[in-house]
Amino acid sequence: MTIVQITLPDALAQEVASAGLLAPEKIEHILREQLCAERIERLKAARATLTAEPLAPMTPEEISAEIEAYRSEQRRAAGS
Repeated sequence: MTIVQITLPDALAQEVASAGLLAPEKIEHILREQLCAERIERLKAARATLTAEPLAPMTPEEISAEIEAYRSEQRRAAGS
């Protein structure tokens, strides 16, 4: 478990404390929601980029080469 210390203006600290927003479980919930929202925004941006500049389709030979490269890497990692 990590301890995080933040500095807030007094008025804001009093307001969020009164609202119960400084409880560890509430802060965790808020942070997880924000992380989720940011991931969604990154996915939307990636989708927009791919829509604007789609990747060229791979040929069957390119797909086979990628599969073989992956399998070779897996064998190397396993020590085979």
